[in-house]
Order: sequence, then C-alpha cells, then structure tokens
Amino acid sequence: MIRQYELVERVKAYDPSADEDLLNRAYVFSLKAHGSQTRASGDPYFSHPLEVAGILTQMKLDAGTIATALLHDTVEDTVATLEDIERVFGREIARLVDGVTKLSRLELNSEQAKQAENFRKLVLAMSEDIRVLLVKLADRLHNMRTLHHIGKPEKRKRIARETLEIYAPLAERIGMHQIKDELEDLAFAQINTEARDSILAQLSRLRNEGEDRVARIITELRETLTAEGIPNVLVSGREKTAYSIWRKLQRKNVSFEQLSDIMAFRITVESLPECYQALGVIHAAYPVVPGRFKDYISTPKPNGYRSLHTGVIGPGRNRIEVQIRTSDMHEIAELGVAAHWSYKQGQPRNGGREYRWLRELLDILEHAQKPEEFLEHTKLELFQDQVFCFTPKGDLIALPRGATPVDFAYAVHSEVGDHCVGAKINGRMLPLRTQLQNGDQVDIITSKAQTPVPGWERFVVTGKARARIRKFLRTQQRAQYIELGRAILQRQFKTEGYEFSDKALEAVVKIFQQPSVEDLLAGVGSGLHSGREVFHGVFPGHKPPVKDADERAATAPKPKPKRKDAPLPIRGLIPGMAVHYARCCHPLPGDRIVGIVTTGKGVTIHTIDCETLESFHESPERWIDVAWDIESERAEEHVGRVSLVVANEPGSLGTLSTVIGKNGGNISNLKITSRNVDFFELLIDVEVKDAKHLTNIMAALRATPAISSVDRARG
Repeated sequence: MIRQYELVERVKAYDPSADEDLLNRAYVFSLKAHGSQTRASGDPYFSHPLEVAGILTQMKLDAGTIATALLHDTVEDTVATLEDIERVFGREIARLVDGVTKLSRLELNSEQAKQAENFRKLVLAMSEDIRVLLVKLADRLHNMRTLHHIGKPEKRKRIARETLEIYAPLAERIGMHQIKDELEDLAFAQINTEARDSILAQLSRLRNEGEDRVARIITELRETLTAEGIPNVLVSGREKTAYSIWRKLQRKNVSFEQLSDIMAFRITVESLPECYQALGVIHAAYPVVPGRFKDYISTPKPNGYRSLHTGVIGPGRNRIEVQIRTSDMHEIAELGVAAHWSYKQGQPRNGGREYRWLRELLDILEHAQKPEEFLEHTKLELFQDQVFCFTPKGDLIALPRGATPVDFAYAVHSEVGDHCVGAKINGRMLPLRTQLQNGDQVDIITSKAQTPVPGWERFVVTGKARARIRKFLRTQQRAQYIELGRAILQRQFKTEGYEFSDKALEAVVKIFQQPSVEDLLAGVGSGLHSGREVFHGVFPGHKPPVKDADERAATAPKPKPKRKDAPLPIRGLIPGMAVHYARCCHPLPGDRIVGIVTTGKGVTIHTIDCETLESFHESPERWIDVAWDIESERAEEHVGRVSLVVANEPGSLGTLSTVIGKNGGNISNLKITSRNVDFFELLIDVEVKDAKHLTNIMAALRATPAISSVDRARG
C-alpha cells in the first residue's frame, strides 16, 4: 500500500502548491472509516481508494480530485454520511464524492434498472464537474485489475460487460486512450477468454519472429526523417491490444496475418509544421496504402485527439501504420481531458457540459421514459465507431458508423430532427435512410408541418434520435389512447343509463392509482383498465337489471380463441401472408432487409445487398419495405451461412466445431466444396440468434490459427 507521506510527495512532486493538509485529512478519514473492512482478495478495503488515488496521481490531477478518490467509497460502504464529508472537507469535495457514490439504497425491481439509475446519476454529476468521471474511471480500472478475486463467474462477466459497454466508451469520449485500452483488455479477458488467449499466442509468435524487424523499421524511419532535416525526432513502435485486434477481426474479412496495423509506429516531432513535413518525407520515401490517410490535426476528433495517420509499404516492404504528432498532442492522446484538468492549467474550469456528447446524453436522459430505455440509448450513443460529417457552414458533426441524415439532423438540434423532410448529401438529394460516409457534407431540409415518422426508428442509430422519435410517438399514441378511452367510457355510461363527464372520474383517479383523469382515460384506451371497472368505481352500488335466460345467452361471453404462435419478428408484412427467408442470402435479425412478393409463395425476405434483387429492378410493385422487429418476443433460431478455408491437418474440423459451439452456435449443415493437400473449403450453416451473433462467431473463427479465412456466404 502507498504510505501517507508517499501519496503527498507524489502530488507535491508535480504540484508544489497542493493542499497538503487536505490530502492528509482525507487519508486519515478514509483509513478510519473503512477500519477493518476487507475486499474479496482479503486485502484491507482501504487499499482500494488508495490505489484509485495512486492512478489519478499518474495523471497529475489536482488535490481535490485525489481527496475525492480517497473518500469515494466512505458514504456507500461505511457509517460516514455526506453531511460528515461536507463538514470536514467542504461543499466541493462533498459534491464530488456524492457524484461518484452509487444509489445503494434504491428500491428497484431489476438489476438493469439499478444499473441504469446509477448511470443516470453519474451522467448528471459529471455534467456539473467532469472530475466525477475521472474518479469513476480510475475506480473502475482498479476494480477490473482485481476482478479475478471475485468467486462467481457470472458476476465477473456482468461487471466486465458493463465495463465494455459503458466505461471504456466513456474513457474514449474524453480521450483517455490508455485507460480505455486497459479497461477493454481486462473485460475481454473475462468475456471471451479463449479468443483473447488465441490472439495473444499469435501476437507472441509474431513478436518473436519480428523482434529484429521492428527495431530495423524504427531505425530506418528515424534515419530517413533526420536525413531530411527534421531534428529531435522520436520514433517508437506500439502493439495493438488483443481487444482492438478482435474488433478488427469482427469487422473485416481478413485473417490475423492479413491485419496491416497490428504494430503502429509513432513519430513525435517538436512543432505542428514538422508534422506535415514528416508526413511528406514518409510519403516520398515509401509507397502509400490507398485510403489509409487521416488528418486529425486539421479536423480533430470530438475528444480533442490530434494526429496524422497514414499507411505505407515501409522499410523491408512491411505494410505499417504511422502516426505523426507533437509531444503536446501525444499527452492529450494518452490522457485526454485529464491533460486539461491537471494542476498546471491554473484556469477556471468548467463542468462537463462543454462536451457535445455529454449534452446529448443529458438530452436522452430528458426524453427516455424508463431508466432501462435511457441505458439502451446511451449504449447506442457511446459504443460505436464514428464517421465525421460537416454542416453547410463547415461545422464538424461526429456520428456513429451507419448513421443517416435523420441522425445528423437530431445531432444538429432536436427541432431540426423533428421537422426534417429531406437531405442533400454533397449537393445531391438522397433518401433519409442513406448511410453517411466520412467527409460527407449534409444539408438538412425542414418543414414546420413535418413531425417524426414511425418508420425512422427502423434505421436511426443514435440514442438521441431514437429517444426523441419514441417520445413523440408515445405522446401521439397517448392522445389516441385518451380519445379511445373517453369513447369507451361514454358508451359504457350510456349503456347503464348515465351521462358521462370527466368530472365524474376525478373521485376514482386515486382508486386506480393514476395521477390524473387523462392518465385514467389513457389506461382505459390502452386496455390497462376496462370501461366496466371504471364505471363500477364511479358507481359502486349500481346493479344491472336482471336479464331473462334468452338475454343472458345472447350476451354471454364467447370463448376466447386459442392463442396462436407469436407473429414473425418482422415489421411491414401483410397479415396472413406466407413468409419465408431467401436461401440465396440467409437474412438474419440485424441485417437490412426487403420483402419480394412471389406469386404462389407469399413474401420472400432478402438482405438489402442480395445479388438476386437485381432481377426484380423492373418490378418495383413487388417490393415491400420491411424491417426486423427488435421488440418481438418470438424466440427463433435463424440460419447463417459461412464459407471457410481450413487447414487440412488433424484436429482442424474438431477445433472449428468447438469454436462455434463455445460461442453459442449450432452447426445444422456442413459441405466440403473443395479439398486439396493443404486446405479444405467448406460451406457451413450455423443456427444463430442474429447477425451480431454470427459476426462474433466469425471473429472467433478468424482468431483460430487453423482457419485461413472466414466470410459470410452469399448464394
């Protein structure tokens, strides 16, 4: 454990003016509060807040942040209260500690609801002071480093999944790539141990084979730059993390050996002009790989990241990635917002509201109906690769990959999104469902008469857009339910010989646990309460007139029809029409799909990129706009087809089936299409839940040494 004087010396080393008394008081207060508590590892509990404080000293953060780290678990896990913290340390430290503290005494009906409420509180707190997030990330990092001490595997996986879905993307959003990489790798080790071990084994092999090669590349790059008059240049090599490689294997149809940027070489120069000078030298000396150049200096990422990226066929004909930046850019690349929040700034600091992504989380928070919905939309907002597009004025808008003009419109402003009727992309009018590409200039066309369309929800990908559309549809639906509920009650009252009025319902609102008359009417319209129930609530002593036998027989309730199977999980289909999935493209939930009406067969569902669709271009009347219903409760296995090239060696087919089985897939059919001395070529049908499930299986297969290539089969 770090001793008290050692912690103070660490802070004083980079900030001589730090409040030494504050640090000493926080250290002693936390030590006494946690007392004899221990962690799952058996270590004293106090070691945890101390290690969190140690992580934050490496970022050179101010004394207030270090004190918050020491105190962050006292309110949640000891008898200390927020009032105690405020009395001893002041209002600012108490506010920071409260922001990091979880809602431990919350009465919620599910673990997910509790997680969502805790995250909601964190978002509100870090919007006021971003240091709350810095402490929370350091807290999560130390918890992940010691996660292996937790006995229950399912609990370890739950915490790891939460880290991967929420905390690692948050670290990336504020530019803290060091912490993001470590969080991802530690979570990956728990969620998919076999895939990580396989990637690490192959990295180790490549490292052993290419140790001299890396040193030669660094030496040659340095000599090339120095010879062209760039002084004091630093060149280093950095290996990509196992999780980063896994994500690339998921996205790209390449084997492990074909990945060109497993090693990235960083060139650090003294000034901004030298960045572009170094880029010119590298491009002049080595052939450029097309499509690999990115200028994040002239167009920085939203988290402040600045650097030049390029791919070249470098020294020794090796295909490499090169990053060029200054030392200041490098500090921001590694520490992100922490670099701005360190002691040395000496400027008044804002909260977190200056970050666009955080303002959008607050917007989602305002429009989400339930905590779980907020969490779902937040994950959409955080956990995706990005594309960068421009407004007509040249303002940069960062969006998730796959975003559409509707997502862009909502990112500009909620009102622009609500009234969006069309979009010009690079000067051309294109459909609103068009997926945007890096560098697109988007001009949104609006109309005051326009309102959000239910169909937009099928193709938008940002949490903000989905939350706004759902809120509008809920409001519109509520109005319809109120109108329907009023009509049902008017008919019920008239049948019983009474005149209906809203005032009559005021007395029974509380009986039905509704906040207002309108809510009660909406409940009747949506089927939550029947008209008869509400009528008898208003007139509890009312007795219907006695009917004779013939009347009773005529009005007797008819037996309910037997429940049929749940409908297919596809929206936009004509009720009762026969449906089947095309065998040419094997569509899966998550794919963009289209329906083709076929005489005598009903509707055939194809993926939007299926080559078979070309034969229907002359028959637009046969096309049906359909989409997967992500809210469908129907549990159904779908078949995805993959083509593989597998090494012709003992055990390779066994390894193949084991990998598919461990990742939750089931082989329903296997066909060897070609076989020679070295390789098999196979077609395999795998039962999966959706396209993402199949992508994960394919990534796991690509990480397996016995498998040369994996692709989703078409045809």
